[in-house]
Amino acid sequence: LRELQISSLKELKGVKEHMSARRTPEPLEKGIIRAIFSLNVFKDGTVRYDMTDLPLTHFRPSEIGVSVERLRELGYTHDIRGEELRDENQIVELKVQDVIISESAGDYLVRVAQMVDELLERYYGLPRYYNVRTRNDLVGHLIIGLAPHTSAGVLGRIIGFTKASVGYAHPYFHAAKRRNCDGDEDCVILLLDALLNFSREYLPDKRGGFMDAPLVLTTRIIVSEVDGEVHNMDTMFSYPLEFYMAAESGKMPKEILEIMETVSKRMERGEEYSGLGYTHETSSISLGPLRSSYKTLDTMSEKIEKQLELARRIRAVDERDVAERLLISHFLPDLIGNLRQFSKQSLRCPICNTKYRRPPLKGCCLKCGSKLTLTVHEGSVSKYYDISLKIADEFEVSEYTKQRLRLIGDELEAMFRNGRTKQVDLTSFI
Repeated sequence: LRELQISSLKELKGVKEHMSARRTPEPLEKGIIRAIFSLNVFKDGTVRYDMTDLPLTHFRPSEIGVSVERLRELGYTHDIRGEELRDENQIVELKVQDVIISESAGDYLVRVAQMVDELLERYYGLPRYYNVRTRNDLVGHLIIGLAPHTSAGVLGRIIGFTKASVGYAHPYFHAAKRRNCDGDEDCVILLLDALLNFSREYLPDKRGGFMDAPLVLTTRIIVSEVDGEVHNMDTMFSYPLEFYMAAESGKMPKEILEIMETVSKRMERGEEYSGLGYTHETSSISLGPLRSSYKTLDTMSEKIEKQLELARRIRAVDERDVAERLLISHFLPDLIGNLRQFSKQSLRCPICNTKYRRPPLKGCCLKCGSKLTLTVHEGSVSKYYDISLKIADEFEVSEYTKQRLRLIGDELEAMFRNGRTKQVDLTSFI
């Protein structure tokens, strides 16, 4: 603290143990400066902010809270009609690697930028870089977009903010992250934070330890090299009558490719980076829900109930198929995996935190004599079983799926119940 010229620190949280190959610790000074700004650190040493992905190709300056003058400085000199940008209600085309983040993300990244400046000045002895006070000061600065389960970040530039809790970016940008905007949530990292604080030395030395880390960085998006799904995106300002007639007759999309303008066709002409169209006007990109219902609903049962309720309302959706897929893809693997994990779990001493792969013959901790506890508990194993049964009965899923559920139920009964009372939580008595 004396070396950093910090008088006091209210709270500093650390990790219980190092999991990297060489157990390399982060400099304590970085943790102290990060704690001053109440920032949470990820396993690789960076600070991140998560947002739901949404694609965007066009916007108005009035929608992102940035002046026309500032946008002109960033390269937005003309609107989609080729007229000079002078009014905040003109529509301009979003550049491929520019992003519009949520206002809350902007406020959070302000603290990250201030932390980086303190780090540069107090720890590295270098001049401050960001010098930001409000989120608008971040406009023009660079970030890294990173998707879960990947190891390649994509370089982006902040050009504005939205009230919605989302991250607007070009479809190419999302495709470069291996995302397709079907409810995915990704993170943004301030570039200088990653350059200063990221280290492979901090990453866990286990399977999957190198995932969710920007091991490499894509600095320039080349459309031909991103996910091919975006190559099929149409880029027209209006659809021909033949499109609607084909939709009415139920034709496959590939049957009408010759009458549609797509990204792949523009790539053949070298026009994939600009000139893309859109079909419908909107008065504001923030008019929809500001937060995903997945965040506003508290419990998993509420989320599932709303999903299935939506499936019932949409005529094009087979609610029975949705319920079956939900069980087969999510709940059944979760139940089976948790059962397997319970049978292979280790024991832990709550006092000295010593772990045992097998229960000691002594029946207690060999170091301090305390009673050992489980690391996987019954509640976490069977938490989705009751709701799975309810879904299976209510939506009349296939007999095969019902039998799989019954077999899992028999295993749960043999392992946990066996004549004992059922485990409940406090809400059962309200």
